[in-house]
Amino acid sequence: MSPPLTQTSVFQRDRLLILAGLFVLAILAWAYMAEMASHMSMASSTSPRQAWNAEAFGVAFGMWSVMMMGMMLPSASPMVLTFYGISRRRTDGHEMWGTALFVLGYVLVWVGYSAGAALLQGGLHAVALLTPMGASANPYFAGGLLVMAGLYQFTPLKDACMTGCRSPMGFIMAEWRPGHCGALVMGWRHGLNCAGCCWATMALMFVLGVMNLLWMAALTALCLIEKIAPGGDRFGRLAGVGFIGWGAWLVGRALL
Repeated sequence: MSPPLTQTSVFQRDRLLILAGLFVLAILAWAYMAEMASHMSMASSTSPRQAWNAEAFGVAFGMWSVMMMGMMLPSASPMVLTFYGISRRRTDGHEMWGTALFVLGYVLVWVGYSAGAALLQGGLHAVALLTPMGASANPYFAGGLLVMAGLYQFTPLKDACMTGCRSPMGFIMAEWRPGHCGALVMGWRHGLNCAGCCWATMALMFVLGVMNLLWMAALTALCLIEKIAPGGDRFGRLAGVGFIGWGAWLVGRALL
């Protein structure tokens, strides 16, 4: 017979399960996006431009929701693991179920963001600013998005939200709420904080295409580095300078 698990072993096992669960969800999301990108690429090359209707909105909303899970769950893992560790020590009924509710609250924020992004995509599609693959069809629009996202990297709101994302322990201790409802609210509040960090970066999917997996991977890496890596905030500002320069170049080239 195997020896009984110690409290430390259970804690480590559960942390691994949580981390594995988050990354399995992210991997499934990426696999779904890859399949959808292939399907949409074939469809766009063999059919005329489709009208935007309720069905198209539903497809876009589902696509954005899955994409946000693939892009944002990896960078949320330090916060989720910190929440689990503190809730386990406090022994007030959170632990694994509470951690699941924390993740649900976080996901709900990005589902709301996805609804807004899908509505925006429909509006941009209606005025012919996007290609069928969701990429900018206008250099002024693409340049404006890049400059906007670049400038946002230097705003006080970005700094405040990033501080919360880069300091999981500080966020959890400041926002702690007991019980399962508290876990859901804390996840929601962390999601709002995360959206405050990354909404402009996510909007850049419209520059090269919402179905462009390489662009999706690059923006995912930016968010991950900003939140987790030492000096990530400085890297984010450097990326902001790059976005501003790229956007100015696109607009300048169009004017010539």
